Amino acid sequence: MSTRRDGRATIKPFLILLLTAARLAAAPSAVSFSQDKTSLPACGFVEVGIRVSAPDARNPFTDVSVEAVFSLRGAPALPVDGFCDSADGSVYRGRFMPTKPGEYEYTIRFRQGDFDKRHAGVFHATDDRRRGILRVDPNYPWHFLWEGTSEHYFWNGTTAFLMTGRQDDAVIRGIIDRLHRLKVNRIRSMLAARTTSFWGEPVTATPEFRPCLNPWVSPSGQPDCMLPAVDYTRFNVTYWQKVERMVQHAWSKDMIVGLIFGWNDSKVHPATGSEDELRYFRYAVARLSAFSNVNWEMGDDITAYRDHKWARLVGTSLQKWDVYRHLISNHPNSDREPLDRQGEWMGFASFQSWRRPQHERMLAQRRKQEQIGRIVPQVNQEYGYEDHYPRFSSFGYPDLQNADANRREAWGIAMAGAYQTTGETAKRGTGVWPDTGGGWINGRGDDSMVMLNGMSHMVDFFTSFEWWKPEPHDELVDTWAYCLAEPGRRYVVYLRTGRPVDVRLGG
Repeated sequence: MSTRRDGRATIKPFLILLLTAARLAAAPSAVSFSQDKTSLPACGFVEVGIRVSAPDARNPFTDVSVEAVFSLRGAPALPVDGFCDSADGSVYRGRFMPTKPGEYEYTIRFRQGDFDKRHAGVFHATDDRRRGILRVDPNYPWHFLWEGTSEHYFWNGTTAFLMTGRQDDAVIRGIIDRLHRLKVNRIRSMLAARTTSFWGEPVTATPEFRPCLNPWVSPSGQPDCMLPAVDYTRFNVTYWQKVERMVQHAWSKDMIVGLIFGWNDSKVHPATGSEDELRYFRYAVARLSAFSNVNWEMGDDITAYRDHKWARLVGTSLQKWDVYRHLISNHPNSDREPLDRQGEWMGFASFQSWRRPQHERMLAQRRKQEQIGRIVPQVNQEYGYEDHYPRFSSFGYPDLQNADANRREAWGIAMAGAYQTTGETAKRGTGVWPDTGGGWINGRGDDSMVMLNGMSHMVDFFTSFEWWKPEPHDELVDTWAYCLAEPGRRYVVYLRTGRPVDVRLGG
């Protein structure tokens, strides 16, 4: 070490050379490869494991690269990143999801400094008619369909921000199972988050629930994200494995998980656009993109801590790294703030707007999208949480945020040819009597929570016909009704009140 005039320590050039030479001379011993299966259904994934018996990487998350190339025979090859799955660098993995049946081949490469080892393999994908990846319908682009079966997807989402804060996997599986029974087919859930406030709800941290979701570790090697410092160069693999188990269970139910990379409430994030931040996004893609049931949400309340330029940088990066092109969105603080509606990376418009009525606001969002000539689905993912009344965002206490009011707004959104994500009440408590809930904060619920029952009837109604074909035609009905129509063929009318309504057929 030497010292500069300003008192800062510097590393002498010859020490830099020594460190570089040591890195180049790295020689991990007994690097071996294994393949978990030779046959699998299309839209499952094959995993190639790498074991290092004597790891010597200073930081296995930054000093080692795992790169793979997979291809259906006769088709272009797809490059896929592998990832480190152990704190000491003894385990790495590469995953690939075949989206079509057929014979596949691959090569995978482990590199550390000048050490380089490669492996090749083959596997077979069968046609088991899995639903596969969620796509925008190319023929009706306000709507979604499953790529594997071409079935249309009626988005019925709910929020469980801190679901992986539940410490027991059985509880997490129970949350997913309950929501599945209620016909929820998409869950918003955080990857990185910290909070201590709970927005006035009867929720508190307990040994069973930690409101601290940390994909990284602290400099001391502990995964406690409430510490003031975070080592953004090292990942908390135990936490990531837990996220995988959650996503896997949702996959078994054909439920999409909207993975949210961060939110404004954490207040602490990697530096904007930094190598650390981009490494986080890329690591998530490497670990989780082989699951067919994920969407990427770049953040929640994103415009409170990131800007439009950043959204385009990260959105285009995610699209480049994710060879499967899972849907991507950002999530600004309101429906008034700018979205990158023209960006190719943005698979659907996601925003929040709590003011009522929602029907007219969602029609306005469709008009904005039409004006730029690029149609994608419109989703209000935060139009209100049941029995939740924060200042400056929730309006109409208490009538506009109860279960029935949210149910009616969901119908209004659907009748605008758009989609919604709701959130159950958190007032049944977490760590607070009766301690049977959590709702939009962590996903847990009990039988006294009835809002989603109303949403399930809406799902039944719309999926009983080709709901993606009618367009909004409110001009065909009186002012207290909404109408979707294929003029001359089908008319869907929603009565906002009990009053009778005139419908001008063929208008």
